[in-house]
Amino acid sequence: MRINVLGVGFDNVTLGEAVDRGMELLHSPGTHYVATPNPEIVEACRKNPAACRAVNGADLVLPDGIGVVKGAKMLGTPLKARVPGIEFAAGLMERMAAEGLSLYLLGARPGVAETAGKRLAEKYPGLKIAGARDGYFREDGPAAEEIRRSGADCAFVCLGAPKQELWMAKYGAATGARLLCGLGGSLDVFAGATERAPKFWCDHGLEWFYRLCKEPSRAGRMMKLPLFLVHVEKEKRQR
Repeated sequence: MRINVLGVGFDNVTLGEAVDRGMELLHSPGTHYVATPNPEIVEACRKNPAACRAVNGADLVLPDGIGVVKGAKMLGTPLKARVPGIEFAAGLMERMAAEGLSLYLLGARPGVAETAGKRLAEKYPGLKIAGARDGYFREDGPAAEEIRRSGADCAFVCLGAPKQELWMAKYGAATGARLLCGLGGSLDVFAGATERAPKFWCDHGLEWFYRLCKEPSRAGRMMKLPLFLVHVEKEKRQR
């Protein structure tokens, strides 16, 4: 049973449990996808019914953001842990490498996915990079077909939310991959183009503040967090 936070249902799992579930999906027939909503994405889902359906339609929905964990606790339905998408991806790639599975990278600026692929292949020996493509394509069908031709077992879809969730919901089956993961800006981190917050900031749920200090232009987006908590408090009173 999922934990409902403002209309988005989150799987109540730890990071390890999430990776285990991801591997189960990778070995299951058909196509499956993973969503990793943070408070900003939850707010987008409140305004966009199609995005909300796409996120809730995922086979695994992970709380990527300390705000989601705090919100769930405020509503009296606590989640076990925050599960950052980038850490889920790292755990998944480690397991995939051990089995010699293949990965396709879709998204980011031109050249970033290719650089990420080279770095990930070095970091996870045994992981096969089936292909890579930037996120600046005009037609969705050819991108899905390219993934299908690559024969990838898994695809990281990094197009930003809610575009990536809508894309996975609509084109996931056409890719032929057994698992797709919506991971936002993770390719920039994997490529070394963006630095992730140091461990201390991540462990204390302050990664968002670190990123704000590094990129003040994100202030507008960061304002979605207090707005999210205001909506959670309102929901709490209604319940």
